[in-house]
Amino acid sequence: MLHFNRCRHLKQITQKCFSGTHVKTDKHAQLFLSRSFVLRELRKSWHSTHCLVGDKNIILMGAPGAGKTTVGRILGQILGCCVIDVDDDILEKAWNMSVSEKLQDVGGEQFLEEEGKAVLNVCASGSVISLTGSNPMHEASMWHLKKNGIIVYLDVPVVDIISRLKLMKIDRIVGYNFETPITDLLKFRRQYYKKWYDTRVFCESGASPEEVADKVLSAVKRYQDVDSETFISTRHFGSKDHEQKVSTKFFSEAVIEGLASDGGLFVPEKEFPKLSSREWKSLVGAIYTERAQILLERCIHPADIPAARLGEMIETAYGENFACSKIAPVRHLSGNQFILELFHGPTGSFKDLSLQLMPHIFAYCVPPSCNYMILVATSGDTGSAVLNGFSRLSKNEKQRIAVVTFFPETGVSDFQKAQMVGSQKENGWAVGVSSDFDFCQTAIKRIFNDSDFTGFLTVEYRTVLSSANSINWGRLLPQVVYHASAYLDLVSQGFISFGSPVDVCIPTGNFGNILAAVYAKMMGIPIRKFICASNQNHVLTDFIKTGHYDLRERKLIQTFSPSIDILKSSNLERHLHLVANKDGQLMTKLFNQLENQRHFQIEKILVEKLQQDFVADWCSEGECLAAIHSTYSTSGYILDPHTAVAKVVADRMQDKTCPVIVSSTAHYSKFAPAIMQALKIKEINHSSSSQLYLLGSYNALPPPHEALLERTKQQEKMEYQVCVADTNVLKRHVEKIIQSQFIGKVSK
Repeated sequence: MLHFNRCRHLKQITQKCFSGTHVKTDKHAQLFLSRSFVLRELRKSWHSTHCLVGDKNIILMGAPGAGKTTVGRILGQILGCCVIDVDDDILEKAWNMSVSEKLQDVGGEQFLEEEGKAVLNVCASGSVISLTGSNPMHEASMWHLKKNGIIVYLDVPVVDIISRLKLMKIDRIVGYNFETPITDLLKFRRQYYKKWYDTRVFCESGASPEEVADKVLSAVKRYQDVDSETFISTRHFGSKDHEQKVSTKFFSEAVIEGLASDGGLFVPEKEFPKLSSREWKSLVGAIYTERAQILLERCIHPADIPAARLGEMIETAYGENFACSKIAPVRHLSGNQFILELFHGPTGSFKDLSLQLMPHIFAYCVPPSCNYMILVATSGDTGSAVLNGFSRLSKNEKQRIAVVTFFPETGVSDFQKAQMVGSQKENGWAVGVSSDFDFCQTAIKRIFNDSDFTGFLTVEYRTVLSSANSINWGRLLPQVVYHASAYLDLVSQGFISFGSPVDVCIPTGNFGNILAAVYAKMMGIPIRKFICASNQNHVLTDFIKTGHYDLRERKLIQTFSPSIDILKSSNLERHLHLVANKDGQLMTKLFNQLENQRHFQIEKILVEKLQQDFVADWCSEGECLAAIHSTYSTSGYILDPHTAVAKVVADRMQDKTCPVIVSSTAHYSKFAPAIMQALKIKEINHSSSSQLYLLGSYNALPPPHEALLERTKQQEKMEYQVCVADTNVLKRHVEKIIQSQFIGKVSK
C-alpha cells in the first residue's frame, strides 16, 4: 500500500451525520422532522466530509492533454501539499516501465485492469492527485479515490486537447487506434468523466494552467461552502441575524415548498452566477444538453443535487421525447427577426422545456418520509405539460408524488382541454373550475397559505402540498437555458458575433418566460431590450408604461391566445423585488394592496429603472389573425396565436438596429380553429384531427407536431371533474384525491 500524507499536520474534522445530536419528539414529529433541520444537519456532515482543510484530496480528472499534471503542480505550490501524478508516481514506479511501454506490452483492456489495481493500493490524504485520462474507466479504483477526495473535472475544449496531444507527441492512448478519430475517443471518454466528478472546471479555449488552477480553487471552495447559496422570500425583510437565518432556504427546500410561507416567491439571496465571455464562447459549439448542464450546475449547489445526478436528469429530460434534436432551435423568419421554437416537446408548448426536467429535480429533492401532492393552476399549456412530465417519473416515485391541475373550464382552447384530460395518468388529474385562471392561481396560493389545512394533510395523510407552476423556482430556472441557448445559436449560425446585443420579444402573461430571459442576461447574455407582448388582457403593458398595476375596472377577456389570458401576474413580484434592490417590505406592501384594493402604484424612480430594460405593447384579436395570415403568405411559416401577438408587438416596438428573438411558445396545432380562421379556411367545424391533417396538407413550416396528431387519434373520452369557483370546494377535492391516491379509500 502506497501512503502519501500532507506536508504539514491538519486536524481531522470528519464527523458522522447527527453525531452528538439528541432530539426528543412526539411520534408525529418523528415522522416529519423539519425538512430544514434534516437538510441542515446533512449539510453539516456533507461539509465536514468534503472540506479541503483536512485530510481530503483534490483529485484532478480529465481527458489526456487536459493539463492535469501541470495544474496539479501549481495547486501543490499554492496549498503547500503533496502532489501525486498517477502516471509518474504510481504506475511507472509500480511497473518499472513507462506507461506507453506497458500499454504496448499488455494491450488496452489488460492495461485498464492493472492500472486500476495499482491505484487501489494508493492511500493518500491532504494531497493533490492528477489522474490519468483512463483512470475513470475503472470503477473500483474511482470509488476508492472518491471516498477520500473531491473529484474536479477539467473540462477542456476538444480543439485544445488535440492541439496539446500533437505538441506532446503522444501516440498511445488507451482505446485509440489509427482507424478511430481521436475526437470519437474523447467523446466516448466523456461518459466516464461525467459519472465521477463532484465539481467541474469549465476551461475556456486557450486558458493558461494558472487560470485553470485558480478556477479549481474557486470550484473547491464553492463545493465545500455548502451554506453559501440560499434563497429568500420576495417578502422577507428581517434585519436581525436570527430572523435572517430562519427565513433563508436551500435550493432543495425552495423546490419542495414552492411558495414561501409569507406568500412571497423564492429568489436567490445573492446575484446570479455570471459566466465570462470566454466561457460563453466555449459554449457556442455545444449542444443543448451540454449548455444546460454547464448553466444549471452554476445555479444548483452540488449539496442539493450532485453534478453527475443532475447530468443524468438533463439527459433524460431532453432526449427522444423532443421531436427536434436541437430541443429549442432558432429559425430566421425575415429581416432581423428570428423565431425561437419552444414547441418541440411532447405537449407542444414552451412549458415542456422546464416540465420535462423539473419533476426529476423535485423527486430527487423530496425526503422519502412523505407523500407529495402537486397543485397546479393552468391557463392552458402548463396542465398537459405538468401531467406529462410527472407521468415520466419512476414507478416508486409516482407512488408518492401526484399532480392535480386546475384549469378554467371555459378559458382554454378545446384542444388544450382535450390534451389535459387525455394526459391524466395514474398519478395525475385534470380538474375544471367554473372561473378564470386568476381565480385558479389565487385559490392555490390561499390553499398553500392555509396552515391549518396543510398541517391537517401532513398529520392525517402524511402528505405535503407543493406547486409546479412558475412560482416554483425549480420550474422557472430551466427556462433560463433556452434563452441563453438561442443567443449562442445565432452566434453559431454566423448571424452575430458574441457580444453583439439582441432584443427578445415574448408573449407574456404570468411573467415567468420573460423573467427567465432577464436571468439569462444576468448570467452574461447581452440582451438589450425585453419586449413584453400582451393580448387584450394588457395589464402588464399598462404597468410597464405607467407603473400603475390596476385591476379595478378590468375583466378577463377570452382571446385566441388563452395562455396569456392572465391579469394577476405572479412572477412580476420577483422582478420588482430585483428592481427595488430586494426590498421585501415594499413587496409585501404592494402585493397586499393588490390583493385588498386591486391596484398599486410604484414610485417614479422604479418606473424609470423598469423602463431601462423593458418596453411593452399589446395586440388586438384582429391584428393577431392578420399577423398569422401575412406571415404565412410571405414566408410559408405558421405562427400560433401567442407568437403572432409577439410578432405584432415586435414589428411595432423594435427599432431594427439589432436582431430580435421572438419566442414561439406553442405549436399552431393546439389552436387549429384560430389558425384556420386566420388563413381563411372555411372548413372550421371539422374534428380536431381533421383540422390538423388539413393544416398539415399545406406543407407549411413548422411541420405538423406528431405527438399532437397522435393525441387527436385518442378515441377514449376520459372523464374529469368540474368544480365551482370556491376555494373550500377545491380543498375538499384535493383531500379526496389524496385519500384515493395515497390512502386507498375515498370518503363518502
